[in-house]
Amino acid sequence: MKLLRKYYVYIIANKYKNMIYIGVTNNLKRRIDEHYLGEIGGFAKKFNCKYLLYYEVYDDIIFAISREKQIKGLRREKKDKLIASKNPEWKFLNESVIRTNEEYL
Repeated sequence: MKLLRKYYVYIIANKYKNMIYIGVTNNLKRRIDEHYLGEIGGFAKKFNCKYLLYYEVYDDIIFAISREKQIKGLRREKKDKLIASKNPEWKFLNESVIRTNEEYL
């Protein structure tokens, strides 16, 4: 029996929510922890993006990567609307994702 993997497209922000980063991973908890601890270099680390605001779950990595690219191509106001569609108060979801993601470990 093949284990069904899950893939996550996620949006993280800095504490002021004026800088956002979009990424894809197969382990959301681990990736958010890595961002939070500053273990991943590049844009997210440079702008201190480590607070999860939004994520989507996929069964297929090709779809997840395609969706990541699609979101990255959106204008900022459309990204903001996407975040608000599932997280209207723009709450940081770092703690809640730990519980959610453990289902797929």
